[in-house]
Amino acid sequence: MCGIVAYLGHREACPIILKGLHRLEYRGYDSAGVALLNGELSVYKKKGKVAELEKFLTDKDTHATIGMGHTRWATHGEPNDVNAHPHYSTSERIAIIHNGIIENYAALKTHLEKQGHTFHSDTDTEVFVNLIEDIQTNNNCTLEEAVRLALHEVIGAYAIVVLSKDAPNQLIAARKGSPLVIGIGEGEFFVASDATPIIEYTNEVVYVNDYELAVIKDGQLAIRSREDVVQTPYIQRLEMELDSIEKGGYEHFMLKEIFEQPRSILDSMRGRLEMGGSHLNMAGFRAYEQKFVNAQRIIIVACGTSWHAGLVAEYLIEDLARIPVEVEYASEFRYRNPVISERDIVIAISQSGETADTLAALELAKSKGATIFGICNVVGSSIARATDAGAYT
Repeated sequence: MCGIVAYLGHREACPIILKGLHRLEYRGYDSAGVALLNGELSVYKKKGKVAELEKFLTDKDTHATIGMGHTRWATHGEPNDVNAHPHYSTSERIAIIHNGIIENYAALKTHLEKQGHTFHSDTDTEVFVNLIEDIQTNNNCTLEEAVRLALHEVIGAYAIVVLSKDAPNQLIAARKGSPLVIGIGEGEFFVASDATPIIEYTNEVVYVNDYELAVIKDGQLAIRSREDVVQTPYIQRLEMELDSIEKGGYEHFMLKEIFEQPRSILDSMRGRLEMGGSHLNMAGFRAYEQKFVNAQRIIIVACGTSWHAGLVAEYLIEDLARIPVEVEYASEFRYRNPVISERDIVIAISQSGETADTLAALELAKSKGATIFGICNVVGSSIARATDAGAYT
């Protein structure tokens, strides 16, 4: 899991990108980098946390109104300066940031080496950007078309942003299996892994769907499918508040989450639990109430602390409702062949609503006919949009 941020507009890009990377550092913190486009396409990256990158940038020319940044959690290649993102193509005319894993990168790399491309890192991402350059060169096509064609060649998960020296007023982004959201401001655009880097500047966003390609150019946002079919962007208004993503005077977020638990529980129950009549009123649950009553089994899928919350729910549901409950780690559930029927309820839990393994698990369960119920914090997130019903906490 990595964090990506990009900006195109009228402000200085670098401060916006760095602030966004700090907010996404929970997604990865072994290295960070930025690419800035102002005549030249300049890439600066450093091993360590975002603070190390900021020190490194102190004496660099960071003036630009278009750029992108990345904070990494290493998968392919050890944490170091070379493997940090962004990555150049061989010609250094194209740069890319990437969150995800390209499963067929080794075969693609062998092919590209035969075509004369050179590689400096151990990452699958450098293969991706050279594949785009190779397609553009051989097909004499636009960068947008080269990216679209490259998406047909790669196998795996990705959320990418691409910059080119030859297209100085253009950002290209694409997604499959990894979260990507675009913020729309007044004459400016923001791209990020989640909405936390965006909410300070605008509350109007578009969530990019799987197999979609977004092109930001000349003050316009255009979205197409991988098959080159025009898509109509669905603009949503975020209900998130800036205070909710700041540390609020605590030394770190862990302390904030611990001490905010009483308030969080009250906020989750407010308007839903009628204490006098012991009645639970949940609009997102009402239409599926009988499905729960008649459920053969409830399966909870989650990762990390959400998985631990699922373990608590297992005891409560079995004790009070007498319905069998299984709690599965989403990253394991998605790679086996689970027995799921139409009478099963699958509950997907994710704080951000963007956990890739949990998303993949619920899509698997949905394909087998199960009813999917989502629990997450973020309105309009991928899990909130992919489930049959759900609740925000």
